[in-house]
Amino acid sequence: MRICVYGAGAMGTTLGAFLQKSGTVCDLAVRRREHAEALKTKGARLIYPNGKQETVCVSACLPSDMAGRYDVIFLATKQRENTSIARQLHGLLAADGALVTVQNGLPEKDLAEVLGSDRILGAALSWGAERGEDGEVKVTSIAGFHIALGAYGKGNHLQEVQEMLQKFAEVTVGDLTEIRFAKLAVNASFSTLSAISGLTFGVLAAKYRKRVMALMREVFEVARALGAKKLPLNGHDLFKVFGGLAPVTLPIAMKRYRDTRSGMLLDLENGRRCDVDFVAGAVVRAGEGVGVKCPCLARAVSLVHDIENGLAEIAPESLELL
Repeated sequence: MRICVYGAGAMGTTLGAFLQKSGTVCDLAVRRREHAEALKTKGARLIYPNGKQETVCVSACLPSDMAGRYDVIFLATKQRENTSIARQLHGLLAADGALVTVQNGLPEKDLAEVLGSDRILGAALSWGAERGEDGEVKVTSIAGFHIALGAYGKGNHLQEVQEMLQKFAEVTVGDLTEIRFAKLAVNASFSTLSAISGLTFGVLAAKYRKRVMALMREVFEVARALGAKKLPLNGHDLFKVFGGLAPVTLPIAMKRYRDTRSGMLLDLENGRRCDVDFVAGAVVRAGEGVGVKCPCLARAVSLVHDIENGLAEIAPESLELL
């Protein structure tokens, strides 16, 4: 099988390196020429929270250099350009191929409109990562490597994708709506508040529990309205984990992610627009579709846009504006 990771930023580079290290030959399609050259000449350098480092030899190229047909393409880009990227990949994906989106939020619908439902798989990755120098990635969580995998349609190559991911991670296959909203419960709350405040997930869990849970509970309401019976994440059901004792259990549950910072925060710090509309904003839109209002999430999305437009600052004090 021909495999590609399209969008080798922090998460895409780690995914590609893990695939390659575990014996799955794959190409990494990288937009930034400098990053691509570093990966090709020096390999992917991974730095772990415990200080351990390793370098994995990978095959990297620019998107314009991709040719032929791939059986499986893992999509790890930002969502803002999903429709145009899906059109670009249409001619590179085999007729019976699978596009596995590892993006956060609810990206499958837009991708399926271009590529067809049966070719779309969704995967939620449990670890965090940040880009360092070109060719370098810092893994920021110590929770191990868990992947939840589901099919949007019939699920082309679902079993084969599961088998290749199981070589380096603990993989569970389940209902895609439940998988997506389990990850959204964390991303729409912790990632959004991290982008606003500049704080790590650990500090948010310890000092801003009520604000975290206000956002998370709105995600729960939308998920239940869409028929979710459970929200499986890393072997736990978030409906149960963050039940009545949530203020007490939150710091414990997030201990392994204590040093993680939102990828949206990194975008804001570098003067880029972030994907908040496709994370917390996706829950707000999904809620509108089932008659569930999400005022806290909507306000958080608005505040992130204020930061993008220079009307608010990234600071813990900005959380008071919620």
